[in-house]
Amino acid sequence: MAAITSVTFLALAQSPDRKFSSRSSSVFTSQSPKLLGTVSYDLFTYRASAPRFLVHCMSTAADVPTVSQTKSKFLRTYKKPIPSIYNTVLQELIVQQHLIRYKTSYRYDPVFALGFVTVYDQLMGGYPEDEERDAIFKSYIEALNEDPAQYRIDAKKLEEWSQTQSTSTLVEFQSRGGEVENILKEISQRAGSKGSFSYSRFFAVGLFRILELANATESSILDMLCAALNINKKSVDRDLDVYRNLLSKLVQAKELLKEYIDRERKKNEERTASQKPNEAVTKILGNNQLTAISLHTCR
Repeated sequence: MAAITSVTFLALAQSPDRKFSSRSSSVFTSQSPKLLGTVSYDLFTYRASAPRFLVHCMSTAADVPTVSQTKSKFLRTYKKPIPSIYNTVLQELIVQQHLIRYKTSYRYDPVFALGFVTVYDQLMGGYPEDEERDAIFKSYIEALNEDPAQYRIDAKKLEEWSQTQSTSTLVEFQSRGGEVENILKEISQRAGSKGSFSYSRFFAVGLFRILELANATESSILDMLCAALNINKKSVDRDLDVYRNLLSKLVQAKELLKEYIDRERKKNEERTASQKPNEAVTKILGNNQLTAISLHTCR
């Protein structure tokens, strides 16, 4: 079985409105010594904007917490231990999202939210307990002083809308009415105005999810949607290539993790099974000794 050497968000060519960092972190740590290779992620800095009729999340220098304070808040609200394969990624991710959240230009964006929810669910898809995965999500978003319910509500809203769209109606939102259509119109307006929209990879993943649910697999549909939204198609293509590569590597990484867990479970079962006969022999010997002592006492 081939080793997984890396899962990486590659650093893209920088543009004036984007910043990227290339910190990578090992996901398979010494706590998982028998896994083959490592899985690492290069996370990134985003900027996101939102329609003015939605939640506006802007910060001033006076009320911006430090990265350490954000991480501490997360750890205070979710106190249970998190397996290292997930915890390492979450710690990197919350640092990067802190930098997004507290940019003075930051505004909440439903497409951005859909992108983040999609990435989170992919990363945490193999988490042992669904309730704990949801609790971690809640603590994570609240540590950033945002509303986790709003993220989920908007993501679900866009997903449900996308499932009802055809390839033609998807790109004709400008001529149609509706809540989601109005969100997309606002994004298009801001993206078409210089300096009022900041593109991010999460936004690209949000677009990808919309197309995926609408079964709009033709590349021409993405061309038309980007044109309607006034989004740079080349940037979206680059980021979606990174995302698709991540998904492929994540599948392999989760398979390795499952094999490791199954192997350790089998070893524990075998160890337990071998201990039972020994315990039975010890019990029998102990009973024999007690019988001998009793007989000796009677004499």
